[in-house]
Amino acid sequence: MTTALAVPGLALAALISSVAPGAAQAADGTPGLPTPWHLGMQPTVSPVAREMQHFHDLLLWIIILISVFVLALLIYVMVRFRASANPVPSQTSHNTLIEVLWTVVPILILIVIAVPSFKLLYFADKTAKPELTVKAIGKQWYWSYEYPDNGNFTFDATIVPENEIKPGQQRLLETDNVVVVPVDTNVRLLITAADVIHAWAMPAFGVKKDAVPGRINETWFRAEREGVYYGQCSEICGAYHGYMPIKVQVVSKEAFTKWAAEAKTKFATVDGPSPRLADARAAQ
Repeated sequence: MTTALAVPGLALAALISSVAPGAAQAADGTPGLPTPWHLGMQPTVSPVAREMQHFHDLLLWIIILISVFVLALLIYVMVRFRASANPVPSQTSHNTLIEVLWTVVPILILIVIAVPSFKLLYFADKTAKPELTVKAIGKQWYWSYEYPDNGNFTFDATIVPENEIKPGQQRLLETDNVVVVPVDTNVRLLITAADVIHAWAMPAFGVKKDAVPGRINETWFRAEREGVYYGQCSEICGAYHGYMPIKVQVVSKEAFTKWAAEAKTKFATVDGPSPRLADARAAQ
């Protein structure tokens, strides 16, 4: 899906990138990370995020044109109809042409906005051809993940405490276990919660979906570039809301197959005990 009307926004994006080199990627080369003095959105690495940015640019130009037009009208009214220029004010109360225009033009603007908006909503909703399913479960205050297509194993991803951060790691964004997905793969993401409402958000993927207890929401992404990407819970969910980071590592398909094979023995299965717990019981 493309948004033809968003082409002018590409020029603006290029201008922003030239003004702020940090907008291309973080200083350490990590693509999915905010940077100081970052202007605009994070670099997009998925089709949904790219279309969201195009739609954003389209809305930005519409807003600019409307603002300039309204400013011009205000200046014209202040100059043309000031008291010194109109000692005897006009008694005109209606103008059919103007009333038709200020009704029809906003409708046309809304149609221009609505068409790509609906396309984007349906495009971001779900993928027709999922190649991998990952389930994210929000809990106070960490995320649990399940891989039903790769052995149905599960693990928790909790924040790395500040006093355990190693050089090169990101404060408040690191997790002890990492979500791993293959590059160029349609990943179906199922999102729910165990206690209160959370929200799984990954800016570089164009994903922000509420995790609601008793309900499973669905979205998808297709990461087109290998690397490490960071997000956070984006729904105020309690005292430690700011300590629910999301870390996703996008790897090659071969590396993912190897990781999944190792994860099946490292982590617990959804419907079985943890391998580490089983080993401990066997040793007793």
